[in-house]
Amino acid sequence: MDKKEIKAVAFDIDGTLYSNARLYAKIAPFFLKHLFFFIRYNKVRKILHRTGPLPDFFEYQARLLADGTWLTASEARNKIDEIVYHGLTQYFANLKSYPDVYETFLAFKKAGLKLGILSDFPPRQKGDIWGTLPLCDVVMGSEECGALKPSVYPFGILAEKLGVPASSVLYVGNSVRSDIMGARNAGMKTAYIMPLWRKIFHLPLKEADICFTNYRQLQKIVLQ
Repeated sequence: MDKKEIKAVAFDIDGTLYSNARLYAKIAPFFLKHLFFFIRYNKVRKILHRTGPLPDFFEYQARLLADGTWLTASEARNKIDEIVYHGLTQYFANLKSYPDVYETFLAFKKAGLKLGILSDFPPRQKGDIWGTLPLCDVVMGSEECGALKPSVYPFGILAEKLGVPASSVLYVGNSVRSDIMGARNAGMKTAYIMPLWRKIFHLPLKEADICFTNYRQLQKIVLQ
């Protein structure tokens, strides 16, 4: 990979900018309270990861959730808004990002790189995304595009909004299927934040252009 080709860096959020394990610990009581909803909602999202682009993502998501239940599509949509989009927001208020996330965004910005965020859930659910929001040129939720990752569709829109070819975008993520393979299939370069077990056994992901264990390391790899 020629690092000189990189003109923009874009990031996933969940599990990439913060630890999923910390979030799960915080939301455990909320999750158990709505256990049956989340079980069904998880099945719906699995279908949606294989579907799209859709003219009205939120309507179709609601229909899938309502199917086979006593809920109407309108009631299902309200329930998703209440529990997922609004209900989970409170748990991000005091959730810490990984170390050096903001500093990495700032370093890339100062180096003249364009910055973007592409997440499967509404980015602004995380407030100012640990201070990085003002530094970003593009902030997108894939749901707004009508298709979840790993569809190449949201990645293509991301590159278009950033104003650079897909081949000049480095996409940073933690999911092999959604982030790394999705971005790679869209023609982007990829950076994979390795989980603990890969760190322990020194097993980089061969499909990714860059594998890193912390954000200081990512800075050095991209900027040096």
